[in-house]
Amino acid sequence: MIGAIVSFTSMALAGRAVSFELDTFEIMLYRSLTGILIVLLVGSAAGTLGQVTRRTPGLHLIRNVAHFTGQNLWFYALTVLPLAQVFALEFTTPIWVILLSPLLLGERITGIKLIAAVIGFCGILLVARPDQVGLNSGVVAAATAAIGFALAGIFTRKLTQTETITCILVWLTGLQALFGLVCAGFDGDIALPSAQTAPFLVLIGCAGLLAHFCLTKALSLAPASIVMPMDFVRLPVIAVVGALVYGETIAPLVFVGAALIFAGNWVNLRMNRP
Repeated sequence: MIGAIVSFTSMALAGRAVSFELDTFEIMLYRSLTGILIVLLVGSAAGTLGQVTRRTPGLHLIRNVAHFTGQNLWFYALTVLPLAQVFALEFTTPIWVILLSPLLLGERITGIKLIAAVIGFCGILLVARPDQVGLNSGVVAAATAAIGFALAGIFTRKLTQTETITCILVWLTGLQALFGLVCAGFDGDIALPSAQTAPFLVLIGCAGLLAHFCLTKALSLAPASIVMPMDFVRLPVIAVVGALVYGETIAPLVFVGAALIFAGNWVNLRMNRP
């Protein structure tokens, strides 16, 4: 989990660093190209590239549209909101999974899950309006990104029933590179990385894959009820980093709201353990 926390934090800092020269579509394009290279090299070394199939192209497409949308909105939110507020809203992803799973996976919402969702949404209200100034584009983007991540997670769960991690990652990096190319090139002008942004783009690509690998590995070694609360350490870490690097001040209600979001997720994990 330490690796996941460091990777997510590094990706946020690198994303903000390149945003002054590249738009979110260009960031996603170069991140995905870096990811393709890494996945192909690792898959080739491990001998798992033969596991890539074309059994479920539609499901891969839907999953990656959701993730691409969420990731673009997340990168945008990094440029207009304090980093801690972006992370706090991102932590609502499990709440959205609770609400969307019955519609997409046929899972039943239990009373405990409903209570967890209500607690989490109380936290969202506090995080979204910490200074009582109303919604802005950054808050909407970060909250919508969490929905995109939730959808991506749900469809990933469906994919893991028939596909391997290598197969999912090859489709992920390939499709998102294609999406990034189309969206970034829509205006006929794709900015090339400069000497200053290129290292950050490589960091984004490596950190994105490493973060998900570390999180998946942690979940394979320990129960989700232990791993997921540890993931919330990202919030105070990014708050300290934002204060030191960018001089950001965080409204106390952000942490109060984040605590409620954590409580909602903890209730769901604790009460629904097998």
